[in-house]
Amino acid sequence: MKKTFNPTAFNPEKWATAAKEAGMKYVVFTTKHHDGFCMFDTKQTDYKITDAQSGFANNPRNNVAKEVFDAFRKEGFLTGAYFSKPDWHNENYWWPYFPPKDRNVNYDPKKYPEKWNAFKSFTYNQIEELMTGYGKMDILWLDGGWVRPLSTVDRNIEWQRGIKDDQDIDMRKISTMARQHQPGLIVVDRSVTGEFENYTTPEQEVPEKPLSHPWETCMTMGNSWSFVPNDNYKSARQLVQLLVKIVSRGGNFLLNIGPGPNGDFDPVAYDRLKAVGEWMKINGNAIYATQPVAPYSSDNIFFTKNKKDNSINAFYLAAENENSLPATVRIKNFSLTKGAKISIFGAPSKLAWKAEGTDIVISIPAKIQKASPGSYAWCFSIQQ
Repeated sequence: MKKTFNPTAFNPEKWATAAKEAGMKYVVFTTKHHDGFCMFDTKQTDYKITDAQSGFANNPRNNVAKEVFDAFRKEGFLTGAYFSKPDWHNENYWWPYFPPKDRNVNYDPKKYPEKWNAFKSFTYNQIEELMTGYGKMDILWLDGGWVRPLSTVDRNIEWQRGIKDDQDIDMRKISTMARQHQPGLIVVDRSVTGEFENYTTPEQEVPEKPLSHPWETCMTMGNSWSFVPNDNYKSARQLVQLLVKIVSRGGNFLLNIGPGPNGDFDPVAYDRLKAVGEWMKINGNAIYATQPVAPYSSDNIFFTKNKKDNSINAFYLAAENENSLPATVRIKNFSLTKGAKISIFGAPSKLAWKAEGTDIVISIPAKIQKASPGSYAWCFSIQQ
């Protein structure tokens, strides 16, 4: 991989511009995945994109992580470094003396403490490089939750049952160091419940109810986390509606896009980001600075509450091929005070509504139906 990977179309400013136009506010870039190949200029290994034998070595932008962080910060983004704790290329994690049996360390760290301590130092030093040489960092997003103290393993969770050895890399030491260099840093030791998991990261799913702590859904735009030719990308409708569902439960949406071998996104990904951005231009005020509000959702209606004025946002999620609002929208088991005012984002006029039993029914004028503002989900602003 090191010698053949040559992403000559790499242009992080293009990514940052597209992400900003989509309404995104922070980026988490993969500096190193489980395979151990480093997208930054680490001094701890030559298995990196900046090595002299790398296919990208002579490119002036070969320190890809730095280029990405700098480009996104210039667009006002908060920045996060994804870093996987296991390293299948490192001889002190997958020791060549033993064959790897699974994704875990392939020896018992208690029997070979010198090797495990060497791996701990390697991990600590790499994270310190990221915390000191790549500008202001807001999030340290640690993956590979099987690298953890054995005492934290939950045998009720299927994937954790395969963890047999104590893989404690001393998160207290790592997080203390990281925050000394980056005050206010959010640390995400994902899936390892405790003080170093500052927020949780449900993967490829949306919780049914709001969680009692900060969280984000991490989800792929396509089917795969990495680039796959002709991948099946989620539609703009799916992405917008996922965003609404996540925010209605109080979460953030961390949307993964895997660049191709040439260093650029699939054109489909840019099309999706543009469509989401067009929707956000109309409805963004019902997404940003909001919080969950009961009943959270009712059929295809999802709610958020504006922190500033306590107004309610009710999103009507369109069915597939539903391109305009119906004549009436019913919100079940939802009551309003008599003088409540309802309007729709993107249209200036107030809408008539009435109570019917435990429901409210909103009337949509023909002119708004004919020119429904936006697509995929329409948002009603409710003030009372």
